[in-house]
Amino acid sequence: MNIQGQAAIVTGGGSGLGEATARELASKGAKVAVLDVNLEKAQAVAADIGGLAFQADVTDTESVSKALEMAEEAHGVARIIANIAGIGGAKRVYNKKTGEPAPLEDFERIVKISLTGTYNVTRLAAARMAKSEPLEDNERGVVIFTSSAAAMDGQVGQQAYSAAKGGLAAMTLPMARDLAQFGIRVMSIAPGLFNTPLMQTLPEPIQQSLAESIPFPNRLGKPEEFAQLVSHIAENTHLNGEVIRLDGAIRLAPR
Repeated sequence: MNIQGQAAIVTGGGSGLGEATARELASKGAKVAVLDVNLEKAQAVAADIGGLAFQADVTDTESVSKALEMAEEAHGVARIIANIAGIGGAKRVYNKKTGEPAPLEDFERIVKISLTGTYNVTRLAAARMAKSEPLEDNERGVVIFTSSAAAMDGQVGQQAYSAAKGGLAAMTLPMARDLAQFGIRVMSIAPGLFNTPLMQTLPEPIQQSLAESIPFPNRLGKPEEFAQLVSHIAENTHLNGEVIRLDGAIRLAPR
């Protein structure tokens, strides 16, 4: 796909990997709509790249549908859907100090936003994309999920996060097969340890220790590197139904 002139949707585009992706796609000539629960952050990014900003909760169908409709009215049917919105968190199944099991609500919230929210955005966007005119190779568009290295080697306490990210990895191939009839590709990126705003909340010595655990390059991933892979996936039409680890060859330790 030639990104130039194509409409793109980036969820979680107000910061971190999402912001970098929105900027990368815009630099390639895409017409980018930035979706985020934080409208102020989305607007700041959109203003900088000449895109549009919409407040959207990925778990809320009305919210997402409204954003997709307004984006389509302005930019045309989205051909690139970058699902980056998601949350993390860690809780042990059983808390020895309190003698209580982990709250079910915490597990459900992470899975709802990161997994169900991604499915919600994708089903709504794919329905619009499937009705569009085909591009070269009879392609109508591409959907990209943000999985995680934790999907394959999650750490202690990451039950909910790993379940959500593992769900995205597992959903990639069946959805690619499902949407193949419409010329819509589905891919996942599984990033490792990246220098995002969430990472920057950790003390500097911990950040340094995590960076040193990466075989090569011996540093945290750059959000721009994630964004470059999103861009390449969009451009390389033969990439479909696969999960790509982007992690410097790290395999996460148990804790």
